[in-house]
Amino acid sequence: MAEALALKDHRQESQIYVDRSAFGAVVVALLFLLLIARVGYLQVFEFADSVARSENNRIQVVARSPVRGRIFDTQGELLAQNRPSRDLVLIPEQVVDVDLSLEGLRQIVEISEESEAYFRRLLKRRARAFEPVPVLLNLSDEAVARFEANRSRFPGFSVEAKLVRYYPKGELMAHAVGSVRRINDQDSKSLDASRYLGTDHIGKLGVERFYESSLLGEVGYDRVEVNARGRQMRIVESEKPSNGLDLTLHLHAGLQAAAARALGDRRGSVVAIEPESGGILALLSQPSYDPNLFVQGISYRDYDALRESEDAPLFNRALQGQYQPGSTLKPFIGLIGLGANVINATDAIDDQGWYQLPDNERLYRDWNWTKTDAGGHGRVNLEKAIYRSCNVYFYDLAVRLGIDRLSTGLQQFGLGQVTVFDLPEANEGLLPSRAWKRQARKLPWYPGDTVNLGIGHGDMLVTPLQMAAGAAMLANRGRWVMPRMAKNRTIETLPGLLPSGDRRLPDRVWDPIIGAMEKVVHRGNQQFGENGTAWSYIGRDIPYRMAGKSGTAQVVEIRQGEVYDEELIDERQRKHAWFIAFAPVDAPKIALAVLIENGGGGSEFAAPVAREILDYYLLERGVGVDLKLAGGGAR
Repeated sequence: MAEALALKDHRQESQIYVDRSAFGAVVVALLFLLLIARVGYLQVFEFADSVARSENNRIQVVARSPVRGRIFDTQGELLAQNRPSRDLVLIPEQVVDVDLSLEGLRQIVEISEESEAYFRRLLKRRARAFEPVPVLLNLSDEAVARFEANRSRFPGFSVEAKLVRYYPKGELMAHAVGSVRRINDQDSKSLDASRYLGTDHIGKLGVERFYESSLLGEVGYDRVEVNARGRQMRIVESEKPSNGLDLTLHLHAGLQAAAARALGDRRGSVVAIEPESGGILALLSQPSYDPNLFVQGISYRDYDALRESEDAPLFNRALQGQYQPGSTLKPFIGLIGLGANVINATDAIDDQGWYQLPDNERLYRDWNWTKTDAGGHGRVNLEKAIYRSCNVYFYDLAVRLGIDRLSTGLQQFGLGQVTVFDLPEANEGLLPSRAWKRQARKLPWYPGDTVNLGIGHGDMLVTPLQMAAGAAMLANRGRWVMPRMAKNRTIETLPGLLPSGDRRLPDRVWDPIIGAMEKVVHRGNQQFGENGTAWSYIGRDIPYRMAGKSGTAQVVEIRQGEVYDEELIDERQRKHAWFIAFAPVDAPKIALAVLIENGGGGSEFAAPVAREILDYYLLERGVGVDLKLAGGGAR
């Protein structure tokens, strides 16, 4: 024991303790200095950034969506407006179990599979905490009452009011105005997210889509102070949104309704244009659909019913329907022939009821050909060829012109291209040519193709809008004005479209064509006791002068030697009925095209529709037409 005590060195132990304490103090001092340096660095060099981060944690920006611009017809009647809607929304941070809350909510209000799926998509896309997410849209009064009576059971849920798009004309204007629909995942990838903050909808069709930028407006905001848990405490600063600009269209709601009445329950389209301005007065496609079904999201059942309908109500026949023009093409071909000096107004041919190419056995028949009577119109000049719709004359003229002059000439009337300014869904149709057939079919152009084109058959396809634009160009005697919907927007020519301006041809070209189109409706050449094809249907008591042309387009091919018998053909395989017209002839106020799908003869079925529409616009509604100056009555 004495030896162990003798071995203990107190001085050494004391030194070790002092050394260790000193080392610890140095380490603590260094760490403290580092901490002071870091604080100093943050205070001096990163002060601005720290303040910004703190401010961002304390202040959040909440978007204030603008009110979408309204759409009016030419007389100030509302075609698209905004009306209050009540949505059931949820703030997830205020709910313990979202799934359990939804299950309880189903006992109070109906939640469809579509609504729940849309809610969960929005929940995943939510950008910040305490941002409300819509659960149910456009609640009925009954649903609101049920929820409010049980509101205490559902913390975090509330009813929120906002403005949504509404189309008061429903089906009548669906294809003319277009519609807005909810923003989907595909839209989110391409749109400017900053412009659509607080907005659930975007223009998807028609003028709603084309003028989306100006109709939408500019988003406003509230700078809101939040606490550490993200709850809003007070509004620090606000900037009001800039509401969208109202849009006035050339569309005339009364004329659109008159067109719908005239067309009835038949499938087809009517497009009417004011020749002077190019303004589209009516754009009807039937059957149609209610665009309001799509604004807040259509149910699967309703959408499937529309999509699977044999009548295709979602299909815009006026813009996207592509049909053979039939005999409505004949005035344009006559103009090309006169302008190229291939024919003159007095040239005549003998029509025996059929036409035959040299060294070709096939007979191209006239429309009045039968198995027992070859028909034929006898001696035919250009005027008679139009008002009696003589096929043989135009077979011959087409061959004399040739496909190259035909294709180039028809293009000058807007065929084979999109010629409307502000309807993005418009189709360009099909204007065949040598180059097109070589590329599309890998085949040469045959003389028989030219023969068929002479009466608007074969590969030629047009839309009702294109034919209405062509009728307006005829009314203007070659002056081209680009068709457009908007009345209060500055319109400029788009690249690739026909330039605004004139396709001037001398009066010797226009007079016989327009004169012949008058005789389609009014009395024809009384020397031979002949009237126009539409006279007996619409011309007997007409109080103004109308220029028109009927057309009948085949849907199925009738084989050589066979006769078209409508009673033996399925209704959807029957001919399409066309009629184009403008009136009054000397001072045109309106030009139009009528198409009735599988409607039969153009003069018998489409012409009366055109007459009813023109009567409304010129007589019932009145556009200041002096019937004396308009040349009312038969001549």
